[in-house]
Amino acid sequence: MKASLKPGLTFAFKFKVPESKTVPYLYPEAPEFQVMPKVLATGFMVGLFEWACIQAINPHIDWPAEQTVGIQVNLSHLAATPPGLTVTVKGKLEEVEGRKLSFSIVADDGVDTISEGTHDRFVVNAAKFNAKMTAKSEVAL
Repeated sequence: MKASLKPGLTFAFKFKVPESKTVPYLYPEAPEFQVMPKVLATGFMVGLFEWACIQAINPHIDWPAEQTVGIQVNLSHLAATPPGLTVTVKGKLEEVEGRKLSFSIVADDGVDTISEGTHDRFVVNAAKFNAKMTAKSEVAL
């Protein structure tokens, strides 16, 4: 982690929602999802917020040797967003506790506020993390 990784860091990230990020595409094998509205899926929204946080902090860590993983998500989903609208994610790094990073997030789709909440990430050594996951996979087989 670099010295520039400090509370107060702010960012804005924009993403135009394609049809492939709507509810029917979240789990294509789930028949219930196939009949639901084609609006931004909550699962994809969470992933979008993770992506926004990752891009914001990568210049402040030793990327890609250091990476971050999500450890806590507390977000509302206040309004539906159809494909074609652009979601703007605004975030702020509120706290740095060792390797734990805490963000506040607000997002809108140009019409409505679609989400507000918090997201925590943890800085990991990518090689060590991947080695642990390989070992875990081998045990599970």
